[in-house]
Amino acid sequence: MSGIWERARASRTLRGRDSFGSRDITSNGDRSSRTVRLGRVQPQAPSNRTIYCNDREANLPVRYKGNSISTTKYNVLTFLPKGLFEQFRRVANLYFLMISILSTTPISCLVFLQSCAPYNKRVVPLSLVLLVSLIKEAFEDWKRFQNDKSINNALLMSARSKMGNYPLEKLQVGDLVRVKQDGFFPADLLFLASSNPDGVCYIETANLDGETNLKIRKALERTWDYFLPEKAAEFKGLGKYNVNNQTITVHFYGNLIIENQTLPLSPNQILLETVAMFQGCSLRNTEYIVGTVLFTGHETKVMMNSMNVPSKRSTLERKLDKLILALFGCLFFMCLIGAIGSGVFINRKYYYLGLSGDVEDQFNPNNRFVVTILTMFTLITLYSTIIPISLYVSIEMIKFIQCTQFINKDLNMYHIESGTPALARTSNLNEELGQVEYIFSDKTGTLTRNMMEFFKCSIGGEIYGNGVTEIERGNLERKGLKLDGANGSATAIREKGFNFDDARLMRGAWRNETNPEFCKEFFRCLAICHTVLPEGEESPEKIVYQAASPDEAALVTAAKNFGFFFYRRTPTTVIVRESHVDKMGKIQDVAYEILNVLEFNSTRKRQSVVCRYPNGRLVLYCKGADTVIYERLAYGNEDIKRITREHLEQFGSAGLRTLCLAYRELSSELYEKWNEKFILAKSSLREREKKLDEVAELIEKELVLIGCTAIEDKLQEGVPSCIETLSRAGIKIWVLTGDKMETAINIAYACNLINNDMKQFFISSDTDAVREVEDKGDPVEISRFMRDLVKKDLERCLEEAQHFFHTVTGPKLALVIDGKCLMYALDPNLRVNLLKLSLNCASVVCCRVSPLQKAQVTSLVKKGARKITLSIGDGANDVSMIQAAHVGVGISGLEGMQAVITYFFYKNLTFTLTQFWFTFQTGFSGQRFYDDWFQSLYNVIFTALPVIIVGLFDKDVSASLSKQNPELYKEGIRNMFFKWRVVAVWAFFSFYQSLVFYYFTAAASHNGQNSTMSFTCVVVTVNLRLLMACNSITKWHSLSISGSILAWFLFIFIYSAVITPYDRQENVYFVIYVLMSTFYFYLTLLHIPVVALLGDFIYLGLQRWFAPYDYQIIQEIHRNDLEDNRSSALLEIGNHLTQNEARSYAIAQLPRETSKHTGFAFDSPGYESFFASQQGVFVPQKPWDVARRASMRQQPRTHRS
Repeated sequence: MSGIWERARASRTLRGRDSFGSRDITSNGDRSSRTVRLGRVQPQAPSNRTIYCNDREANLPVRYKGNSISTTKYNVLTFLPKGLFEQFRRVANLYFLMISILSTTPISCLVFLQSCAPYNKRVVPLSLVLLVSLIKEAFEDWKRFQNDKSINNALLMSARSKMGNYPLEKLQVGDLVRVKQDGFFPADLLFLASSNPDGVCYIETANLDGETNLKIRKALERTWDYFLPEKAAEFKGLGKYNVNNQTITVHFYGNLIIENQTLPLSPNQILLETVAMFQGCSLRNTEYIVGTVLFTGHETKVMMNSMNVPSKRSTLERKLDKLILALFGCLFFMCLIGAIGSGVFINRKYYYLGLSGDVEDQFNPNNRFVVTILTMFTLITLYSTIIPISLYVSIEMIKFIQCTQFINKDLNMYHIESGTPALARTSNLNEELGQVEYIFSDKTGTLTRNMMEFFKCSIGGEIYGNGVTEIERGNLERKGLKLDGANGSATAIREKGFNFDDARLMRGAWRNETNPEFCKEFFRCLAICHTVLPEGEESPEKIVYQAASPDEAALVTAAKNFGFFFYRRTPTTVIVRESHVDKMGKIQDVAYEILNVLEFNSTRKRQSVVCRYPNGRLVLYCKGADTVIYERLAYGNEDIKRITREHLEQFGSAGLRTLCLAYRELSSELYEKWNEKFILAKSSLREREKKLDEVAELIEKELVLIGCTAIEDKLQEGVPSCIETLSRAGIKIWVLTGDKMETAINIAYACNLINNDMKQFFISSDTDAVREVEDKGDPVEISRFMRDLVKKDLERCLEEAQHFFHTVTGPKLALVIDGKCLMYALDPNLRVNLLKLSLNCASVVCCRVSPLQKAQVTSLVKKGARKITLSIGDGANDVSMIQAAHVGVGISGLEGMQAVITYFFYKNLTFTLTQFWFTFQTGFSGQRFYDDWFQSLYNVIFTALPVIIVGLFDKDVSASLSKQNPELYKEGIRNMFFKWRVVAVWAFFSFYQSLVFYYFTAAASHNGQNSTMSFTCVVVTVNLRLLMACNSITKWHSLSISGSILAWFLFIFIYSAVITPYDRQENVYFVIYVLMSTFYFYLTLLHIPVVALLGDFIYLGLQRWFAPYDYQIIQEIHRNDLEDNRSSALLEIGNHLTQNEARSYAIAQLPRETSKHTGFAFDSPGYESFFASQQGVFVPQKPWDVARRASMRQQPRTHRS
């Protein structure tokens, strides 16, 4: 927050120095009751920086960093080592590197066997994979470099007329720069002057912190004159400030010395560099500003807080590494069998082996142990195809196309109001989104709209406002009650920020209330205690309030409607047009002198101003959270305190945001003494924020309670239905908010997050026992008592929840815990019980939590439960929570990617096992069954494209059916498609098919082997098997599979017709032509794939019959429906599209091939269990009832015209 001005009342204390504009600083330390010594300006510490403003020569000896930025991941020297490191983090690449190295050694079959090809055929595929990946990395980093280059070469406007424009990278610390409206700040600047006469500028930070309200920055009054180029050229100053630039907007403190006058600086004068981000802080509603550079380049806050591009790995990718390790174990076992067999089989008695003379160690029968070891390494290179080298490349291609073509161009994710399409900034976590089990959401701005309206209030113990909130309406509807008529009446007044219905306070009617003095103080507190700046014409209808938060704007708007119209602000005054104060109908302008402002922040949770009335009266107005205000109230007026607390609970139950208002009369003597300490604290260079907090404590006490306000933050459209859908999908939603428990609970009720059918557990510190202990004021005793209380509550709730854990029809569980209890529950000794309880709850609401606690709760589930987490937030307070989770926002399917991986495993194991069976026939010598080019191109060409097509286009059900049946998402959460059981099934059929391929072709051939025939059957079969695994078949599936098979025949036709030196083509030369001239080829090609796939066909039929997946049941129900997966989504925005969008929409509506579900149209016995689970009832399947159900004839469908 900004826009703060204070006037120094004790200038003699600072020896003539002025003090303007200080922002209260958040203190992270504990408050202490001891007196803090407040002295003169502290001496410079080594961590402080001194600069000479507008004097490059004086700053030159210090050699500050330049303003050139670099966001690239690599440079010329680090690209190759870092890029290779990233690639070899993948187990498969590391494995193939080892195989490539082995292939160059004498123990490899690639060197010693005459029938083998040169070793470079093993290195080439790995080199291509690495080359493609490195080119991708280089291309992405080149785009970053081009972006950096365009930024560094951007032209800046010097604040001095003689310097003109110069590139951004030439900017130096101490330079003066001018920034125009809508421009970005080229560095971290000290705000000196503005084109606005009051030294104010407005900045927008929506893309940094999610807040749409303009922030206000206020220059020191002493520097206002330096906005003209001629005047700016004369500016000279000495800046001394801290260098903790990572938290410059919170922990910045320093002094600016101009002409021997020391001016204290605060974050209120700081403008953050954001040009490096393209979208961040920018200047708004201000023609131009002038500032001096404090930090440049990589020393700016944005760059210091930015992280290098992380190399994230998804859960699926880590599982893939485990699968590859399992494959390596299988490979080692196969090689061990072959090596032992080689050591046993080799003997000189087999004369045809030619071992009678001197032979190499690998074939020396006199040293069988060496033969076994060397054969082991030979077989590792021979069977290396069991691990697919192209797997990672295919997955990367699938994820890249999913992002660029599907996500970024999805009209369903296009935001019409802002014209913003979806943008996937990374494809690394695509598959992670289909397994999200826990969603952590902030409340304000996420579940609610962050559009605040003044709705109700309580003044002097009397409640005002007759409206009914959305949450109250939802509560009444749940109870079976219904409100008649619309919400509001003829007396209701509504405008942006104000929705109030009570004639007792409007148009001066408050004068007739029993407490008019309380009403007057209430309205003045609203009109004076704020940091709002008015814009536009000074009339109630046309004025616009620029506030740092929508809450504050709503409160000032309320004061205007109550007859206390704030319309002008100067550096030291607030001018309010008051109506009906002295008598009805009288309007007068009153100027209140603002002496000090103690700003609101997340630690203080309150805001105060000290003002002087025209008649000399000194008053401190304070507004803040009820907890901090009640702690600082004076004794007396107990009835008002009690009644107002009841009103606060009532407002909270209605889902309203509340603030308490209070004031204190000050004497001149008390204020003068306090102000001296305040000015000294503002000028301190060390622990300024702590000293300011301590000084604020001295005056923010003995307050008189005026009343409280209630502001409504409406729910986002569609939130309740969305949460209900996510809950049906098996996703657990946690709300982490800073609101009070009553407000959070009622928001949860309104969102359908909690309902009366749930068993609700409450762990709260708002009890009489806790308040009694806190009243004693012993921190040690409070901590001990709270820890014991939280421990007992957790054990009680966990014990009670145990009764519901193992019941099928029991109620769902919900947990509500406040921040104070959560602090102790996160203790290492208690967090296990907290995790056990919360993981078994369908909904968890954490209220009164800090940003750090949000991140701790997210990490607890992420690391403790090892579940996929997703965080949703819209502001700076949610950044830590978002960073702690796996992913940001978005839900998508996962099945296609898992099918790709298991299929890769299947096809490579099948291919390698045929080589393994051949090893038994060759005396375990390491002889190759397939030509080396067959093996090299198997994964790259003959089986590559169909896998990518399936990963991109395959879908189990349509998008509309997925929305209708969100329970389908649970299969992704349970990881149903990538379990070890699923892998074992694929492995079993791979084993079976390899036996069919080898021994059927061997039995049918004249000499007992024909590698070309066997390879032809492998290519045809594995491509057809992929077709069986598809849930939908489009023209792309058909083209890719037929094209892959055709590619094999084209290749073998050409390859068999040409022979070159150093090739193994003597084994395949002209073979295909001979084969295709025989009846044997066509008979084998027809029968072997059928026999090989017969087992898969039977298994899939039985699985779909007896144990169908949920999506298969939906397929059967809708197998005769015509699919139209595009129109339903596009029609919603069809009437609001631009010309380009309309064109895309029209293209999407063109006729195209309709996907057809494959499989078996059986009346599955799993139907009843599936629909029962939708209703929360467990019904086990009954296999003995299958025959009866299968015998029931399907009722004919009746189609309506």
